[in-house]
Amino acid sequence: MFPSSLAESHCSSSVQAGCFCKDICANVKVAVFDLGGTLMEYKGMHLSWDGYYKGAFEYVDNFLSLGLSAAQIENAVKTLKEYNPRIKPREKEIPAEKIFSDAVAGWKTNLPVEKIISAFFDSLSLTPVIYEDAVPVLQKLRDSGIKTAAFTDVASAMPDSLHKSYVAPLMPFFDLYVSSVSCGYRKPNPKGLRDIAEFFNVRPEELVMIGDTKRDILAAKSFGCASVLIQRENGFEPSDFGQDYTIHNALEVCNLIASGE
Repeated sequence: MFPSSLAESHCSSSVQAGCFCKDICANVKVAVFDLGGTLMEYKGMHLSWDGYYKGAFEYVDNFLSLGLSAAQIENAVKTLKEYNPRIKPREKEIPAEKIFSDAVAGWKTNLPVEKIISAFFDSLSLTPVIYEDAVPVLQKLRDSGIKTAAFTDVASAMPDSLHKSYVAPLMPFFDLYVSSVSCGYRKPNPKGLRDIAEFFNVRPEELVMIGDTKRDILAAKSFGCASVLIQRENGFEPSDFGQDYTIHNALEVCNLIASGE
C-alpha cells in the first residue's frame, strides 16, 4: 500500500488514497510510456513545429536546386499546416509520404518524395535529448518482470523510421514499440493501447499508461487502464486531466507499481 504522504502527493484529486491506489496498481504487467515530453525531447523545438516549415522548405529548395518561387514554398507551408494535428486536431494518422506529396504537388518535380522528406528533416537539425531517468526506469521495470512498451504519436509528416532513429538509445529497453503510424491512430484514440494489450495478452487493468499530456490520459481512460501523468516541472500546480496519479520523475512509476504488489 502507498505510504500516506506518497498517496496524497501523487494521486489525483479524483481518486482516493490507500486501498484504491493499491487496487489499480496491483495487477500491472505492462508499463506503457509516451516518448516526447515523457522520456525524451527535441532540444529547442516548439510543440507545433509549424514555425519551422518555411525555412525547411527553403532549405529543400536550395539543397536540391529546385528553383522554387516564393508562392510555391508558401503553398507547401500552407498544406503542411493543414495536416498539422496541433493546428487541426485529428486522430487518424496520415503517412508522411501522403502529406508531403500533397504539399509539393505544385512544384512540378520528378524527385522522389522520400528525398524531399529527407532534406526537409535534415534542415531541422533535430537534437534528441534522452532524459536521465528514462533508461533507468525501463531497466528497473524489466528487471522486476514488468513488460515495457512505447506508445507515441509521431511528429506530423515525420516517417516512423526517422522517429525511431531519434530514440534509438531507448529501443533496446522496450519489449514493444507502437506509434501512431504503426497503429494508424493518434492519441487520444486508444487503438495503440488495444494493440499493446493484444500483443501481451493482458486485460486493460493489467496495463498502465504514463505520459505528459491530456491526450495520454484520455487514451488510457478510454481504454480502461490506469493512467500516470508525468509533470516534470516540479513546483507548479499539477494539471488535472483525470489521471490516477501525478509524478515528477519517471522512476516514481516503479514505486507506484511496487506499492500495488
